[in-house]
Amino acid sequence: MTISYNWLCDYLPDNLTVKPNPELLSRILTSVGLDVESLSPYQSVKGLYEGLVVGEVLSCEPHPDADKLKVTRVNAGGPEPLQIVCGAPNVAVGQKVIVALEGTTIYPEEGQALKIKTARIRGVESQGMLCAEDEIGLGKSHAGILVLPGNLKPGSPLSDFLKPYSDHIYEIGLTPNHMDAMSHVGIAREICAFLSHQEKKDFKVKMPAAPHFSIDNQSLPVTVKIENRKACARYSGISIGGLEIRDSPSWMQEKLKAIGIRPINNVVDITNFVLHEMGQPLHAYDASAIKGHKIIVKNLTAGTSFITLDGKERKLDAEDLMICDAEAPLCIAGVFGGLGSGIINSSKSLFLESAWFNPSAIRKTSFRHGLRTDAAVHFEKGMDISGTVPALKRAAALIREYAGGQIVSDIIDVYPEPFPKDQILLKYHYLKKLSGKNYHSVTVKNILLSLGFDILREGPDDLLVAPPYHKPDIQLPADIVEEIMRIDGYDNIEIPSAITISPSVETERNAEAMREKIAGFLSGTGFSEILTNSITNSAYYGTEELETAVKMINNLSAELNIMRPSMLETGLESISWNLNRKSHGIRFFEFGKSYQSQQVGRYLELNHCCLYLAGDLQAQSWKGKPQPTDFFYLKGICESILELVAVKGTAVQTTHPKLSVAMEMVHGKYRLFHLGQVNNSVLIKFGIRQPVYFADLNWDNLLMLASQQTLVFTELPRQVPVNRDLALIVEKSLPFESVEKALQKIGLEKLQQVQLFDIFESEKLGKDKKSLAISFTFLDPEKTLTDKEIEDMMSRIMKTAESELKAEIRK
Repeated sequence: MTISYNWLCDYLPDNLTVKPNPELLSRILTSVGLDVESLSPYQSVKGLYEGLVVGEVLSCEPHPDADKLKVTRVNAGGPEPLQIVCGAPNVAVGQKVIVALEGTTIYPEEGQALKIKTARIRGVESQGMLCAEDEIGLGKSHAGILVLPGNLKPGSPLSDFLKPYSDHIYEIGLTPNHMDAMSHVGIAREICAFLSHQEKKDFKVKMPAAPHFSIDNQSLPVTVKIENRKACARYSGISIGGLEIRDSPSWMQEKLKAIGIRPINNVVDITNFVLHEMGQPLHAYDASAIKGHKIIVKNLTAGTSFITLDGKERKLDAEDLMICDAEAPLCIAGVFGGLGSGIINSSKSLFLESAWFNPSAIRKTSFRHGLRTDAAVHFEKGMDISGTVPALKRAAALIREYAGGQIVSDIIDVYPEPFPKDQILLKYHYLKKLSGKNYHSVTVKNILLSLGFDILREGPDDLLVAPPYHKPDIQLPADIVEEIMRIDGYDNIEIPSAITISPSVETERNAEAMREKIAGFLSGTGFSEILTNSITNSAYYGTEELETAVKMINNLSAELNIMRPSMLETGLESISWNLNRKSHGIRFFEFGKSYQSQQVGRYLELNHCCLYLAGDLQAQSWKGKPQPTDFFYLKGICESILELVAVKGTAVQTTHPKLSVAMEMVHGKYRLFHLGQVNNSVLIKFGIRQPVYFADLNWDNLLMLASQQTLVFTELPRQVPVNRDLALIVEKSLPFESVEKALQKIGLEKLQQVQLFDIFESEKLGKDKKSLAISFTFLDPEKTLTDKEIEDMMSRIMKTAESELKAEIRK
């Protein structure tokens, strides 16, 4: 929520001892639970014309060495006139002009800031600058210097004449339950309640002065009918004729621009102004576009076409609430207007709408059509149903004042089933229990009254209250306790001298310990942990995955509409983001969940640990060239993870729709990993143009298998291991995995390790042949191995290789 300090101060009471400065107001807002995310200065013109003064041209002579330049003497209010060289064709004696004095920084409409200093221009000294409007950010014209009115005094600051607007802007992070703070008046109400409590005085919001409201005539009556009363509980409106569409007053434009709203015309600006002043969205229809002088609030048949103000044709859903006339739809209620019914420059009369729409219905429609308007954001958080008519009167009075209009109908207020106020009983012992503080009953009463609560009954031990309509989130005694604590100030909550806790029973200690162990290993290996959103975009996934995907009913946006069926895509989003910012050597890991829908109302959550690799393993340096990431590095990391938890895995070649060179690691019937290089067809969706390697660990299977293992520690061997190397010429298609399996069948207990350290391919070896260089490590923990024992074992290895692998021993 964007709030203007100057605008907010318009509603603070005059009887304040001292008006809070922007920084103090920021601390007050944060204290009452309205988190100020930023406070920044605002200037309508950068620099606010500091250093620019009014000057009078006393003389103007041609430059002795430049045909298009002139040498002027200018009275800028100093003891002596300034000599300024000027190239403007319109400079003349007697003009009042804008002078940038030496040391002044000017901010052009386009380009960089420029600091003025004395300089020699074609041999003539120039002691300042005469400015055109584009050179000081006032406009875009560069036809000549800007000539000011002749009654201005030389040397007077330009800011005294042009009066640039300055302000301070707050960005407030509102929680969903604070719809009452989505306006300047609403936030002023919170500040007054806080100051009333802190200073023990009664401060009230200074509401905007309302001129006498009267009906001029009844020449443009409009009837209103609500067919869907659940989606529209109240609808108010009024007709205004005799309009003159023009610019809104400058003070209103400055306020709107300060909070980031572009002024359009007087009518549209007034509706935006009242929205941000009072929090009530309004919509203005061109009255000539309302057929039959009827407004009907209803739902239309699914698939009905409707063209919105942005010129786009949209297909309506049966749940979309529409504002219609006697013949056709005019507006998507509470969200966006229609192309044919909006206010245009030729509009002479309008119908002004102020209504209460169901928050859930508006939110669904807004996200369904991707229309996140200010009105929709306000409506979806819940509105003050009692505020429709006051906002309507405020806007109508402003339109009559600044658009020359006349009120040409009665106020129409269709409110078929008035909302009753809730009644909540607050017990003082419950307040103390929840807040930890013993509040006096008078303090509680005063705080609630300052927030607009009605006191229905006062008892010795309790208080019966009715929350105001502008706080629809207040439904429980706990909500009232929160309101009291907010206004009292969260900083005033007492810290007890002793805190007692109940020890908890750790039910997932082993799982968390293993997670920490693996995370520590990966971090030590150079990986960084990431955390991605489990809600993602369905466009990333294929038809088969979407059939079992968990779809969001009330999604946050059109792009975040399903729970992720797999973790690959959300990780690729992070990789793409980092690659686009020139990150190299990406190594990520993430613990997370994927989701599947098994049947209506039943869902499956699967736990994963995923690895993502892209770029170089080793950056280029004076030691050598960069080493690119490859599949085998990823496979080695996966094997190390299994070794870390004492689970043996067997690598199996497989296929995967999203991976090439795909492989699985299994333990019996349990799949532990699937890994491989991500297909280009997947990468292109994320704008990734380099190889990415991915491994997905089935965390639930690993956790179950690891819990069945027993880690046994043995002392280090006292004997020295013996290494032997052997080169085998085999078929090029033979994987090293087959070699390992063949050697395991021999059953050599003293063979501790088999390591492939080189692969060589050459035509000299024969067609479709390759050479595998393998290192064998032998160890007997009880004694030193003799040469004969080692040769016997090597002989058995060579015979197995020749017989089972059809290998040739390379000499």
